[in-house]
Amino acid sequence: MKAAAVSSQPDIRHRALFGDRVVPCYLGGPANLDDMLRGIVSRAGDRTAITDGDTVLSYRQLDRQASRVATALRGRGINPGDRVALFLGNRWEFIAALFAIWRLGAIAVPIGTRQATAELDYILNQCGASAIFHETALSDRLPSPTDIPQVGTRISVGERSAATPAPPGFAALHYEELVDEGSDTCAPPAIDDQAPACIMYTSGTTGRPKGAMLSHLGFFHTAKNYELRFGYTSDDRMLLVIPATHISGLLACVLVMMQVGGCVVCMREFKAGNVLKTIESERITASTMVPAMYNLCLLEPDFDKHDLSCWRIGHFGGAAVPVVTIERLARKLPELRLLNGFGSTETTSAVTLTDPAHASANLDSVGSALPCIDIRILDESGREVPTGEPGELWIRSPGNAIGYWNNPEATRQAFIAGYWRSGDIGSIDGQGMVRVFDRIKDMINRGGYKVFSAELENVIQRFPGVIEVAAVGSPCPILGERVHVFVHANQPIDTDALRAFCGKELADYKVPDLVTVTDEPLPRNLNGKLTKAPLRKAAQRMAAQPITS
Repeated sequence: MKAAAVSSQPDIRHRALFGDRVVPCYLGGPANLDDMLRGIVSRAGDRTAITDGDTVLSYRQLDRQASRVATALRGRGINPGDRVALFLGNRWEFIAALFAIWRLGAIAVPIGTRQATAELDYILNQCGASAIFHETALSDRLPSPTDIPQVGTRISVGERSAATPAPPGFAALHYEELVDEGSDTCAPPAIDDQAPACIMYTSGTTGRPKGAMLSHLGFFHTAKNYELRFGYTSDDRMLLVIPATHISGLLACVLVMMQVGGCVVCMREFKAGNVLKTIESERITASTMVPAMYNLCLLEPDFDKHDLSCWRIGHFGGAAVPVVTIERLARKLPELRLLNGFGSTETTSAVTLTDPAHASANLDSVGSALPCIDIRILDESGREVPTGEPGELWIRSPGNAIGYWNNPEATRQAFIAGYWRSGDIGSIDGQGMVRVFDRIKDMINRGGYKVFSAELENVIQRFPGVIEVAAVGSPCPILGERVHVFVHANQPIDTDALRAFCGKELADYKVPDLVTVTDEPLPRNLNGKLTKAPLRKAAQRMAAQPITS
């Protein structure tokens, strides 16, 4: 297989950003994300931008959709700086509407399609959205117009439903009707690259979700770093199967392909068998998925029957892909590189990525810091720790959020002296390799000994039959916390054998005290990421019971 060409490294200079930060940035770059799309159209407008089932759009067709939707929104009173929500799944209309919002100079607010009505109500009111694009099938999930009075325009996308009378001052129409209202010509917006492009809401595991304001500049920088580190080119075809409303789907799938002029292949939902068929039929070269998805693909009985020879990049983040999965995939697909990364909504996705040239080394790391990124490891008193020692990751990046929308106190606490406090515990070794051990709130304190759940989970993942695992603290009146692991398995698990397996590789205090095995998948949040809050509650309920396994 021909190796992907790697772009030359752009020049880097410091810039004053957002009024209180000085950050290294790439010279040049687009004026904003609309300018990014216009540049691709001028260079290669006939290249395929999106494949969504039977629908195939070139960049020129995507550009036309953006203009028509932007001018139609403007005609309905949506102005630069207004917020427009996207309550849509992985479909071509999501990408078209996204670029239309940017062409208008408005701010996109992606919302995951699993959000409940009350959560939608909060987000739409908190950001003051003026309009919402929504799946027709999710119309019943929308708050009533009286609960979201500022949302004056509602655009349904997908199969048309029977029309219902709109209340006074409220417009409800279908996406195709909106396109028909627009014009093919739309002047470029006068939007600076430091302006907010998106407000993306955090998962809200510790309270109400916060809306991180992400800039045009930040999206460009992270997309450029993906291009440089992974060698993406216009020949790449990216599988979009994680939600585009999540920062990883939006940036690591959609925006990175828009950056290089590649193709985004949309899938509505993850089913391992269908993913393998799509990778084969669409000649997918790259994917971004959560670790469990790669393992589930590998466990498909007909895995070896698929021609996956074009698949060269398998990106993941949020947790480590178990070493055993990497080793098995390497045997079956020697051209595929499984590449880790670390980032967050607040950093506009990745601040570290694995180098494909050294993919087989340092499998326990999340790669090294990308250009323009500064990562510091600080202890609880705010002092930088020695090389290799654990502490909290503080991150300075052009991709750092401007702040949280209409939440100055949360902004003040999280963004300090140009750095964002991640709340993650990690380290940086002498070679610059970054390791992330746990969230501060997820670390288990067993009798004064720190147990990093990721380390334990990576060991257990290699035990036969384990699909995924999560370790949490269980209340204990003597030790403070015991180690409780929840295991999703596809076969019976001997818990004593599992503990013995852990004891061969880990200190005795890290060996799980309690093991709960289930044939059901572990809980995930609205973005598809494994969430431990329900497991902690289950562990608390079980804590008073005698240990029987």
